[in-house]
Amino acid sequence: MTSLNNCAAPPSFLRPKTAGFHPNRRRLLFASTRQFSGSVGYSPHRRCPSYCCSSAVKEKTENGAAAAQSEIPVRIVAVVGEGSVSPLKSTPWYDVMLHTAKRLKWVDEGYEMRVYTDNACRAKNAAMEKLQHDVRHADILMIVAVTDQESIKWINSNSQDVLNIISFESSPSLTNKLGGNLLQTKAVGSIFSKLPLPQPEKVKESEEVANSVNEAWNRHNSDDIRFCLLVIINAYIKPVPILKNLRAKGFSTLNCMVKNCGPQILNCLLDENCRKALQCLNRCSPVDQVCNYQCIASYESRQLEEFSLCVLQKHNCLELDAKIPERPVVAPMVQFRGEELDHETAEDLFVGWLGRLDWSWRVVAGQNPAYDQFPCQFQLFYRGKAKGSFWYEPVFQVRTLDGDLVWRRRKYRVKRGKNPGTFFFSVLDNGVVSNEFWTIVDVPDDLSWGLFHYHGAARVAGQSYTGAVLVSPTGLYPDESQGERLASALDSCSIKEWEMFNVDNCSCQNPPLGLPEGSRLHHKVKVESLEDS
Repeated sequence: MTSLNNCAAPPSFLRPKTAGFHPNRRRLLFASTRQFSGSVGYSPHRRCPSYCCSSAVKEKTENGAAAAQSEIPVRIVAVVGEGSVSPLKSTPWYDVMLHTAKRLKWVDEGYEMRVYTDNACRAKNAAMEKLQHDVRHADILMIVAVTDQESIKWINSNSQDVLNIISFESSPSLTNKLGGNLLQTKAVGSIFSKLPLPQPEKVKESEEVANSVNEAWNRHNSDDIRFCLLVIINAYIKPVPILKNLRAKGFSTLNCMVKNCGPQILNCLLDENCRKALQCLNRCSPVDQVCNYQCIASYESRQLEEFSLCVLQKHNCLELDAKIPERPVVAPMVQFRGEELDHETAEDLFVGWLGRLDWSWRVVAGQNPAYDQFPCQFQLFYRGKAKGSFWYEPVFQVRTLDGDLVWRRRKYRVKRGKNPGTFFFSVLDNGVVSNEFWTIVDVPDDLSWGLFHYHGAARVAGQSYTGAVLVSPTGLYPDESQGERLASALDSCSIKEWEMFNVDNCSCQNPPLGLPEGSRLHHKVKVESLEDS
């Protein structure tokens, strides 16, 4: 039996990311309890402050306004310091922002982001003229790692008409604005300090936006960098559908809860863990999936499950309806061991090493910052007693907010997709159903590793997501010789190597594994010994 303590460093082609704790794993994507209490969300979306909006705009019908909003392009300019290096596995900031521009298109084709180095600020040629034109027409200017004084002077003098300017890891003398309102900048720590705005509503709104943006940026991953821009677009330019539950429903939510779920609410408030979960959720931004799932995983209880099952799943008191993302489009592998992949073989690839080992696969690394980083992730795929039934049970550790290390386990129903190598997953996680579409991207003939991609949504929680997991039988990275093939597999998912987070597989003693009686494993694929692999 292979040791559970696999702490060896990954190969050079996939170095570990250095980052703080992210409480990650499938799957409840829970809405903040500030929604449950009917509190006010962000103000109406606008390209300009409310005082400059014309009466003609205000008089549009709801349908007409929605149609007009959908046609509004969003112009973003990113300026990064020449030669600057990000914390994402030391990837140049320029490359990170170019990839961010591509990922924004997955949300809306109308999001146009152009990326420059600050050399263009000093070029005094066509490059400077193009940058100058783009900045003057930008809805958002994002500045990253710019410290050159000449560049700073040029940016400040050419961006006075830009309503939204945010700078990160740059000189404190750079101007920051949200919705046209100047923000004070601290030299260290948070990029935003208290906002000296006269209107109380604008102060509250800008503080919420600034806090969400700053917390996301400090997590240093590709999802949260994109999230920073989406939050600003949603607050000041036009609605972003995937951030729908930033906008609470007010008294209709409260009325739905009290009318339909009174006993569940009372039981939750009387239970210590459930009460802690709600208090924790109330401190999270409604769409901060990392923060929300940390609260859920830390304070799981029967009362919390019954609360969310009633409020969200049965009665949809938040009136949300998230859809599974369609992009990126990821194709499944088509051959295994020289033969066309069929549905039974694809299921066998998921079953993997189960039978030879006590698990199918162990997760080595994942792409999604909210769900792919929990320590000691064991995957169990197996066929059930009933004909055609197939199940997935992830077993993983959670370090709770109280400092405890606990095991968690979920159970997914799995059905075949139209094409071999594609599958539909569904799970009831702490009272909320999540539906996912999985793709087997690549598995070598010797089953030495695998790459699985997923799109998912928790419909009534208003959350949608994508991600991918790199797996192996031991939890170790594939051999260096597999670097080119792995990079190609990641590229087919539109994922860069520097986006992958390493899973901590160092202290995984006594996982609660085991299968239901009558479970069945492989049908067609023969699994060799680990030594032969």
